[in-house]
Amino acid sequence: MRTTAIPSAALPAVQSPLVYLKLIFVALFWGGTFIAGRVLAQQMPPMTAASGRFGVAVLLLVVLAWKLEGGLPRLDRKQLMTTAALGLTGIFLYNLCFLAALSRMPAGRTALFVALNPIVTALASAMLFRERLGSFKWLGIMLAFCGTAIVITRGDLSGVLHGTGGGIGMGEVFMFCGISSWAAYTLIGRVALKGLSPIAATTYASMWGLAFLLVGAVVEFPTVPWRSFGWQVWAAIGYLGVFGTVIGFVWYYEGVKALGPSRTAVFNNLVPVFGIVLAAVLLGEPVLASMLVGGAVTIAGVVMTNRQAK
Repeated sequence: MRTTAIPSAALPAVQSPLVYLKLIFVALFWGGTFIAGRVLAQQMPPMTAASGRFGVAVLLLVVLAWKLEGGLPRLDRKQLMTTAALGLTGIFLYNLCFLAALSRMPAGRTALFVALNPIVTALASAMLFRERLGSFKWLGIMLAFCGTAIVITRGDLSGVLHGTGGGIGMGEVFMFCGISSWAAYTLIGRVALKGLSPIAATTYASMWGLAFLLVGAVVEFPTVPWRSFGWQVWAAIGYLGVFGTVIGFVWYYEGVKALGPSRTAVFNNLVPVFGIVLAAVLLGEPVLASMLVGGAVTIAGVVMTNRQAK
């Protein structure tokens, strides 16, 4: 899911209704990554699973870059460093945390944490780049964190304070780390996109991330029960690589070009909604009242923050 932005000066004058439909499908695809990730996380080691995802994605991205841009540009030393940093944060670290969280939490519950991505990114921008956050934006940030607290505690905030309710487990910790990794990826992407197209930057980042993942996956390979995997595992890898990475990325940037980054980012609020619905339908996960209330409060806070950004 998550992404960096194309300058709004490149926006075309005419906006096709197809763009809106594609952005809805992007949110659906990214919501589905939590279902596919949950399937993989329960049967395959994390680095092996993530390597499979980005092995598929890299092959398709290289073909896409060749078809749309005539190939990949040669990188200078600074670009090598920035794309390596993108691969380390947004590909390697994020996916390890993503799969580790899904091995410990239901897919629908994990999907709700995605709504915190823009909030954590805004806070990181304020600390690192001294971007000013107005009072309305701070209110949105506080509201989003309150919503997340409702989800984490399953609505029992007082129980947590008295040590009798549910609290933060390792699944939540991993997802928070994943969100932080994605925030770092987004901020680094500001530098990377100054000299590279989004497709080139993402392709190189995926290459770096795949290289990092394969280093760790080599240790896992001998212990992986390859013959025991059913079609669901291979379908999940294919889904994550094709729909969750390549198609999702291309259509998202079509939206950025047509609508601008702020209006496109609003569609990200549909990701946890689709994640909860798909988890309930496909995995039979329960939909708790705390998830609905906390998710709605979190999304409201994110919308407030995005409107201030406009």
